[in-house]
Amino acid sequence: MKRFLVFLVLLTILLNTVILASEAGKLLIWTDEQRKPILENLGKQFTKIYGVPVVVQELPFGDIRDKLGVAGPAGEGPDIIIGAHDWLGQLVVNGLIEPLNFMEEIKGKFVKTAIDAFTYGNKIYGLPYATEAVGLIYNKDLVPTLPKTFAELIAIAKKLTHPEKKEYGFITQASQPDPYHSFPFFTAYGGYIFGKNPDGTLNPCDIGLASKGAIKGAYLLLSLIKKGLVPEGIDYQTMTSLFNAGKIGMILTGPWAIAGAKKSGINVGVAKIPTVEGNVPKPFVGVQGFMVSKFSKNKALAAFFLRDYVATKETRLALYKADPRVPAFKPALEVVAKDPIVKGFAENIAVGIPMPAIPEMSAVWTAWANAITLFCTQKETPEKALSDAVASIKKTLKCH
Repeated sequence: MKRFLVFLVLLTILLNTVILASEAGKLLIWTDEQRKPILENLGKQFTKIYGVPVVVQELPFGDIRDKLGVAGPAGEGPDIIIGAHDWLGQLVVNGLIEPLNFMEEIKGKFVKTAIDAFTYGNKIYGLPYATEAVGLIYNKDLVPTLPKTFAELIAIAKKLTHPEKKEYGFITQASQPDPYHSFPFFTAYGGYIFGKNPDGTLNPCDIGLASKGAIKGAYLLLSLIKKGLVPEGIDYQTMTSLFNAGKIGMILTGPWAIAGAKKSGINVGVAKIPTVEGNVPKPFVGVQGFMVSKFSKNKALAAFFLRDYVATKETRLALYKADPRVPAFKPALEVVAKDPIVKGFAENIAVGIPMPAIPEMSAVWTAWANAITLFCTQKETPEKALSDAVASIKKTLKCH
């Protein structure tokens, strides 16, 4: 009996991991657990209207990209995947996804940052679905008047900061080190990760982390530590715990912190990151969207599904209701941005920079984080720490 039960368990696992194959006249979509119920519901509606079967297969989000690389060339795999825009480098270079030519006709209906995120070599490879970026999250009871400039933010922070009581006016985990959250400081004066080639693709050997603007931004971050306004190395959990306890006026993070703040009874708001000497800090923007497999047997049908069914206000609002992420589709965004929380994040997304969508980005994170640690602990100057980081990245990438 035990052997039979073990056999059943193994058979169930095997069946759940079988990769389905694209079939003519039937749409197969790969997505993760969170979005599967949403897409199944949309698929049923599409089938009811057009008579086309839609099968939704669940895979762990982190596995979708790599499994497509194996299944697609073998004649298996989906017609459509939902994934992150920063998968593009690997997917496009390896010839795994199709450019979506119809997007040229309707790209004006989408947030420009989202279109930029899914553009590679002047071609659009994805229909953007949802966007996210960090913003200035604040406690309205402690900060009734929003700072419009970073100088005003610092002035407010000084009044609210009492380290002995673990009370702070402004906290960022950027110095943890956290390159993702530090990016707005680096871009405030024009710093960047990668420059661009003439065709619009990123140039991995043009690294701007030690440019004059990036170094000036590093000094801005360092100044918050030197002034005693931000504890060096504070992590996300500590920061959000204090914020949710009503002990921090403002924090720099993303929408994932909102639910906890609301649950804790914080009168929470979201605003654009204040300007720095007239410059607009640009956060990283992450975009998720629909992409079509190069190996799909239903490319025209997949394009129809995306263009005429998914890219509609009704479908986008249904997606938002089931999974409330800031929409990339303007007609839907105009509706949900009546919520000031959504509006605040949308304003940061609009000025943000898509996370670099090339494989070489993986060589950046560790060297960049090490540099942040070195200059935030004042073991090295920002100039030396960042210059060494760039040299290390270029060596890894074999740039000459």
